[in-house]
Amino acid sequence: MILVTGATGSIGTPLVRALLSRGAPVKAMVRDQEKGRALGCATVVGDFDDPASLVPAMEGVDRLFLNAGGAQPADGAQPMIRQQKAAIDAARAAGVSRVVKVSVWHARRGGRLAEGAHWEIEEYLKASGPAWTMLQPSGFMQNFLTGAGAFTVGGRLVDAYGGAPVSYVDCDDIAACAAALLTGPHGLGETYVLTGPQALTYAEIAREISAVLGRTVGQVQLPPDELAAALREKGVPARFADDVAELSRQVATGSLAATTTAVRDLTGRSPRTFGEFLAANAEALRSSLFSTVS
Repeated sequence: MILVTGATGSIGTPLVRALLSRGAPVKAMVRDQEKGRALGCATVVGDFDDPASLVPAMEGVDRLFLNAGGAQPADGAQPMIRQQKAAIDAARAAGVSRVVKVSVWHARRGGRLAEGAHWEIEEYLKASGPAWTMLQPSGFMQNFLTGAGAFTVGGRLVDAYGGAPVSYVDCDDIAACAAALLTGPHGLGETYVLTGPQALTYAEIAREISAVLGRTVGQVQLPPDELAAALREKGVPARFADDVAELSRQVATGSLAATTTAVRDLTGRSPRTFGEFLAANAEALRSSLFSTVS
């Protein structure tokens, strides 16, 4: 039995579909039972913030997809560390034999925000006992559907990366990689960096979005210091805002510009291009963009 955490999210939902299409035994851990019914698989109510609920969630499970948890940290604290360590402890106690974890590209000791948090969780998982595989994706294409952080008032793209390209990856491709690993013997003890097939600047992304929507979408540069100031004005803790700005500076150096063959290696097909993603999600993109204009 495969347990999918974060099952109603942008990776978990297509992962459940992919596993069901393969005939794999799967159950989804959800916080909202009603929302979980839409997944079309067995569900169990569990919450990363309630370690006791993780115990029954792991019953009968031999493979775990570990994702989600966490929230905006307060004063630099990362709740995801505590949450995912609790899930790993519950998995080990239940005899789970394999864990596929979604991490982040450039996870490392002392890294800012998610980079440091995921590194700590990775190290904990490696020492915990079950076999493991780490997935380290680049930026999500789906971020352009949320509106938050991607667009500003007036419907322009916000470029906090100084024109540097990013090899965004579709969450459906991340899910496909996870499905291949959870249903096969490959990738034990391996870390895979998952990217799209190309790295695009915000100028190039704006042109692609404009083509799909049939209207011009502009962009605006937001230097890291201005980004931090804008976040603080919204009530974001100063330390968190400064860490976000530092990560933006790193991306501006090209830290997310490389592409890898990992999606093809794991799934046997090419990752989706940004243009293909936009075409498949045009209506959702239009709603997201226009909701920022009003």
